[in-house]
Amino acid sequence: MRIHRVEIAGFGPFRERQVVDLDSYAADGIFLIAGRTGAGKSSILDAICFALYGSVPRYESGDKRLRSDHAEPEDITEVVLQFTAAGRTWRITRTPEYERPKKRGDGTTTAAPTIRIEELVDGTWIGRAARAVEADPLVADIIGLNKQQFLQVILLAQGRFARFLLAKNDERQALLRTLFGTKRFEDYEKSLDEQRKAAEARVENQSRGLDVQLDHAAELAEALVDPLAEGASMAERIEWATRAALVARHAAEATDAARQEAQKSLAAAETAHQERVGQREKQERLAGLRASFAALEARAGEIDELRAERDAASRAEPVRTARDAVTRALGALNRANDAFDAASEAWAHGRSDSAPAEDAETAELEEFVAATQRRIGAWGPLRETEAGLDADARAVEQLEASLTTVVEKTAALDERAAALPAELERVRAAIEAATALAATVDARTQDVAALEGQLAAARSVAQLAAAQRDALDAAQKAKAWRDQIEAHLDDLRRRRFAGMAGELAAELVDGEACTVCGSTSHPVPAARADDAVTADDVERADAERATASAAYEAANAKLNDATRAHEAALKDAGGRSVDELLTDLDAANAALTAADAAVSAKQKLADERAGLEAEAAQHNAEREELAGRRSELQARLEAATATLSLNRAAVADARGASASVAERIDAEQTLARLATALVTAQAEVARAERTAIEAGDAFEAAVREAGFAEPDESLAALRDAGRRAALDERIQSHDTDLAATKRGLLDLELEMLPDEPVDTAASGDALAEAKHAWEAAVDLSNRATQRAQSLEAAVAKIEQNYAEIADLRAEADRIKRLADTIAGRANNTKRMKLETFVLAAELEEIVQQANIRLEEMSRGRFGLVHSDRLAARGAQSGLGLEVMDSFTGRPRPVESLSGGERFLASLALALGLAEVVTNRAGGIKLDTLFIDEGFGSLDAETLDTAMQVLDELRSGGRTVGIISHVEAMKEQIPAQLRVEQTSHGWSVVRQG
Repeated sequence: MRIHRVEIAGFGPFRERQVVDLDSYAADGIFLIAGRTGAGKSSILDAICFALYGSVPRYESGDKRLRSDHAEPEDITEVVLQFTAAGRTWRITRTPEYERPKKRGDGTTTAAPTIRIEELVDGTWIGRAARAVEADPLVADIIGLNKQQFLQVILLAQGRFARFLLAKNDERQALLRTLFGTKRFEDYEKSLDEQRKAAEARVENQSRGLDVQLDHAAELAEALVDPLAEGASMAERIEWATRAALVARHAAEATDAARQEAQKSLAAAETAHQERVGQREKQERLAGLRASFAALEARAGEIDELRAERDAASRAEPVRTARDAVTRALGALNRANDAFDAASEAWAHGRSDSAPAEDAETAELEEFVAATQRRIGAWGPLRETEAGLDADARAVEQLEASLTTVVEKTAALDERAAALPAELERVRAAIEAATALAATVDARTQDVAALEGQLAAARSVAQLAAAQRDALDAAQKAKAWRDQIEAHLDDLRRRRFAGMAGELAAELVDGEACTVCGSTSHPVPAARADDAVTADDVERADAERATASAAYEAANAKLNDATRAHEAALKDAGGRSVDELLTDLDAANAALTAADAAVSAKQKLADERAGLEAEAAQHNAEREELAGRRSELQARLEAATATLSLNRAAVADARGASASVAERIDAEQTLARLATALVTAQAEVARAERTAIEAGDAFEAAVREAGFAEPDESLAALRDAGRRAALDERIQSHDTDLAATKRGLLDLELEMLPDEPVDTAASGDALAEAKHAWEAAVDLSNRATQRAQSLEAAVAKIEQNYAEIADLRAEADRIKRLADTIAGRANNTKRMKLETFVLAAELEEIVQQANIRLEEMSRGRFGLVHSDRLAARGAQSGLGLEVMDSFTGRPRPVESLSGGERFLASLALALGLAEVVTNRAGGIKLDTLFIDEGFGSLDAETLDTAMQVLDELRSGGRTVGIISHVEAMKEQIPAQLRVEQTSHGWSVVRQG
């Protein structure tokens, strides 16, 4: 990837659009981004990261405000980035969310973030994406790196070198996981652990279920076979249940044969009884039909009268519509006459002396209306002029006042110009003092952050220790509860088997055979103990044991978590007390507050100086503007005064005798409305009279067509819809019932039924006796069959579960061994998880690449070493880093390096990391590289060595940008991009 050009507008410290042409440094290969602290050097790298990923490294948390504080409301905020990747040239234009002025009205509105991606094809920019949902995946495809990878291999921002070098095992693992995408291995570990727990739970659940099934089979097999001896094995219990199922099946087959014989006897009795009942029912139905036929014949005359009424109503129905039309026409005529009378009366009272008479013809009234409308149209414009006379007069007064204000401002400007030089000198001296103190802000901030972290850890030590003690107590109680429940369950099972004889003896009845030995006498039955245990007691105790076991496992897990948290807090506190840390933190905060105050004061003073300079520069321009404004106001005042006089004369002529032009227009409009209403009423009366005559003729024709001699006769025959429907229903019902009754009588009379009623009592008694015998046989057969089926199903399920438990236990053992190995437990002596193992291989390659440069920069003294040594207190290990010192021949912690040595090691590690990450990302070519780090910690000789290594990065046409304010680097790197702060406070870019 090669970056060609960056355009920055309204972003960070840059108010006006700044252009950074990186192609101009291609020949040099390495260039320096220089400038004073706070000028905005790192903001150039922020702009590049924002254009690609929509965020910047320094705002990964907290306030994400990217818009320049110097930008005016109408200024735009955007970054334009042009680069080449994989042989294709791209341009990305991105804007953040910010407040801008509304396009309509006052105030501001929130401008939504935007992005546009274009590709240069044959000299023309072609749009490829214009929405974030499309653009962000496209950027990932083009660059081949996510944001974290980009910040580690191309844009090496401040603080990211030492962070990776000094990170703890877990922190280094989190960063490597992001860069190499190995979170899936942690997912494998979690998935295997869940599979292990699930497999163990399945074995336990299946075992409990098998035990319950065997107890159930024993209850079903009572009295079928000899009972088992106490303490029988699982296999013996299964074999015993199988024998009982065979015995039950033989008993079921015998009872089923008896049921079939009883069913045949029942069928014969049912057939005989149904024949006699059928003859008795037909005799009763014949008598009923004869009575119904006589009643229907008696109602024939009434039905004929209803039929005549229905037919007359059907013929009269068309007359209804004609009658309703006459009624509506007469009503409309009455309303038209009323409206005409009202319009005539209104015209008589409202007309003027010059208007037509009260009985004027329609044509005369219409001519009057037209003439009135023409007069109103001529006066309309003058009504608006009249309404604006007062506003025009006030405008003249405002012009006079504005002219007076311009004269006064001109005098005030001249007075202010004389006082500016002295104020500028005062502000310059104050800025120099604030700048020196503000330069210490970064160092003070780092001190406060470090002390706050140690203080938070120290404060949590006591609380975490208490939590650890509570967790230990809870785990001990949970274990005691589990042990107690398991002992109780064992006791219940022992007592259950010991009391089985008494439980069987309690069911013996004198004279009935014993289900165990077959004897009908029971001389000495076993006594059932008062505290006998049932199967339900055992099942409840087993469920309680499972609950107690789960509670113990949960409590033990909480104890492990609490122990790790307490040990981590002790380490993070650095062995210092809360009081010591509070004292140091108060002093550090006081120093930071003073430095922050200097930064704020510096900015305010810079703003004040910029304001004074701008004020001085704009003085003459404002005075000239005021002079032009004065001439303009005088001309406008003279023109406005002349126009006001002409308008007043024209309005007076249009008013006439009225108080105003509007009043005169309203009076004329009232007369026009009254005349128009009278003309409309005359026409409506004539139309209503014609409609009434036509409706009357239509009504008489409808009466004749319906076959009635007189209108009253046709109206009397009318019936509503409900009555007509009721007549149809009664007539139809009578005809249907009569036809059905005749058919029924004919069918039954042909069967030649006996005259005397048939007796069904004897056949009913025989049927009841056969049914009782059949029910007894069915009940006995069902109970025997149900018992046999239940036993057979139970035995089949028991054998299946017994085989499944063996398979499940073998599978659970395999999963547990694999899960423990992957998670760094059991036989994993290094306590190294699978993900850590994969990342350790990547880290070894990173170290190998880093040492190529570190050995050169340290003149062969130092080399990084990957360590997989076990961490203390059972912590995860595998990603440790140490430094091999050739002077001693022994490795030592990276924290023991001095500031300069640590920077060299961090830089080498960052470059090695960049090399490996780009290889993993598909061999991405790095044509542009930025380094933003503190070279000021190096002595002159070490700086020269580091510069030689950086100079080697230019090989292959690579361009390297370095951010630094070290004077020695300015001398060694002639190609420079300078960021300078203007007198107004914002920054600009100078290339050279």
